[in-house]
Amino acid sequence: MYKRKIQPTLNCGLDLVGEVLYGKWKPRLLWLIHEGFQRPSELKRKIPDASIRVLHMQLKELEDHELISRFIYPQVPPKVEYNLTEFGKSLIPIIEALGKWGDEHEERLRKVISCKLAGEVS
Repeated sequence: MYKRKIQPTLNCGLDLVGEVLYGKWKPRLLWLIHEGFQRPSELKRKIPDASIRVLHMQLKELEDHELISRFIYPQVPPKVEYNLTEFGKSLIPIIEALGKWGDEHEERLRKVISCKLAGEVS
C-alpha cells in the first residue's frame, strides 16, 4: 500500500480542499456520481482516458474522505454502487461553479493550454 513520504501542509481551507480534491478525476467522479452514474463500469465508460486502477484509487480516496459511500450488494458476482454522502453533496455547487467558469473561459483556457503543450514539445 502507498504511504506518503512527505506529510501535507494543512494550514488553511485551500490546503484542506486541495488535499481532498487533488487528483485528476476526483471532481469529475463526484459530478458523475451526482448525475446518477454509480457503478464502476459506468464511471469508466464516462472517463475512458482514465485507467481502471486510477479510478479505483481515486474512488477509494473519496470514500476515505467521506465524500462518497460504497455499497456492495450481496450477490455473485458482487455489484458495487457509489453514492454521494451529505458531505459530498455540499461540494456539488462548487464543482458546478468551476465547470461554468471553465465553460465561460473555454476559448482562452484552450489557447493557454495548447501553447503550454506546444512549448513542452519543442
